Amino acid sequence: MRDAVGDDVGAWPVGEPGFWRRVVERLGTAVLVLDTAGRVIAANPATERLLGRTTAAMRGADAHDLLHRDADGNKVPRDRCPLLHALAEGKGAQGEGGTYLRADGRLLAVTWSASPLMEDGSVKGMALLFTDATGDRRIHRERTARTRALEDLNERLSLVAEITEVLGQTLETDEALARLVRLLVPRLADWAAVDLRTGSGEVHRVAVTGPEGWDAGFQGRRAPAPGEAGEGEAGEGEDSPLGRALTGGESVLQERVAAVTPAAGHPPLAALHSGFLAAVGASSAVTVPLGARDRITGALTVVRTDPAHPFDEDDLAAVSDVGRRVGVVIDNTRRYGRQRAVAEAMQRNLLAPLPRHGPLRLAARYQPAPVGSQVGGDWYDAFILKDGALALVIGDVVGHDLTAAAGMAQLHGILRSLAWDHTGPPGAVVDRLDAAMPVITTVPLATLILARVEGDPDTGPWTLRWTSAGHPPPLLLSPDGTACYLEAGQGLLLGTGPVGGAGRPDATHPLEPGSTLLLYTDGLVETPGSDLDTGLEELRRHALALVHEPLDRLCEDMLAHLPPGSSDDVALLALRVPPP
Repeated sequence: MRDAVGDDVGAWPVGEPGFWRRVVERLGTAVLVLDTAGRVIAANPATERLLGRTTAAMRGADAHDLLHRDADGNKVPRDRCPLLHALAEGKGAQGEGGTYLRADGRLLAVTWSASPLMEDGSVKGMALLFTDATGDRRIHRERTARTRALEDLNERLSLVAEITEVLGQTLETDEALARLVRLLVPRLADWAAVDLRTGSGEVHRVAVTGPEGWDAGFQGRRAPAPGEAGEGEAGEGEDSPLGRALTGGESVLQERVAAVTPAAGHPPLAALHSGFLAAVGASSAVTVPLGARDRITGALTVVRTDPAHPFDEDDLAAVSDVGRRVGVVIDNTRRYGRQRAVAEAMQRNLLAPLPRHGPLRLAARYQPAPVGSQVGGDWYDAFILKDGALALVIGDVVGHDLTAAAGMAQLHGILRSLAWDHTGPPGAVVDRLDAAMPVITTVPLATLILARVEGDPDTGPWTLRWTSAGHPPPLLLSPDGTACYLEAGQGLLLGTGPVGGAGRPDATHPLEPGSTLLLYTDGLVETPGSDLDTGLEELRRHALALVHEPLDRLCEDMLAHLPPGSSDDVALLALRVPPP
């Protein structure tokens, strides 16, 4: 019989005395033989070479006490030694990551395997084989370091992507910055601060957050803004990281923050920066500009307080990327804020004063959308017609910002002109408006109610005649505590095309003494996540509870109780018929 390499197996002296001892002595793998108490009985030459110890020096010694150490060189408690557990249970065991102590004091990383030595069914000891795993451990450390570096990179990229997504969901500067610092702390830093340039030549600290969240104690501080890059002589404080970020668009990494207390002679900007770092106990900091070099709106500073985990160049790159993106967002929100202010001013200026019409009482309110939402095109109007009737208008232009406000202004003027001398039904006026809209306005779509209050201006009785172009129905409150929606007279939205030969529908309803009529836009009844029927029922119940309040008080309370989550502007026009 021959083995795999062609040698004659029968030629090996397996039965010869001392054969297996010679095999063990020639093995390249270290072998220790232990008795049942864990003491060394024998060791082969490979063990002596690996441990730097002679067999004579090891024989009789407790193997665990002699050799077993943790990664720092400390003795391992006996109850935590897997080899002793295996010996006590008479079972085989193996392990990686163990550490043995060489005679010269160096630590040896090992991989080991142990098998019980049995005779007549009882354990007589243990054979322990082990190899040098130092190279394997180094490879493992390098692999772990690479994995950790990839994980850190992925975390930074994920954070930048999340910041970009979250900041894109708002058009309001304060909300954008609040979201930013909440994302940075504690995922990237222990503290974060945002300083913005103001139009008055100052740097204003507008947002600070730390381990406990938003910190108002550091906010509101100001310092003179440094000169812009390229303006000639540098402004004060430009040598500080904050000044360098604001003037030159430079991102600054402070891997080790020196414990410097701001002195009285420090430039204000440098004092603002160093004072903050000292107050929060910064050990490392990164300061980056917000925006690009040609349009820097402010600076972002992030801080770590643990000296064992300072910021590095990779962190600097990630925070710089965040700064560029945030700068664009802030620039956009400021532009939007200016546009919004113009749109709101235009809307308010176009809402004409309400007329007096005999004993009839009118009240109206316009409320812009919440900050951060888009400006709509809601409006109301009331004016006396040529024949003495009172015209009431409520409308909503589809669109946003200045486009919606401009469209509302166009419809407002055209409708007044068309309705003033027209004595026919409101539907005919709205038909003419619908035909003119695509020709002389930029409005794509709009909803509208045009109503006439007809009757003797002084004594009544009064009748409401109206038409609706896709608008929510008027709500009529009776003094007896009942309320109903006037759902007749409904037609298509303005801008959807010709209605047909029959013209728009009209409806009429008597206005009894003491009744109250409410015309409103959809922002009063529509809330994200809720259906329109629920909103209409809430409006009806709330209005009934206020039916006996003065008309101005009723309008104020209606707007004060807008549904939470509303993101639309609201126009409200109320008419009250005098009691008998």
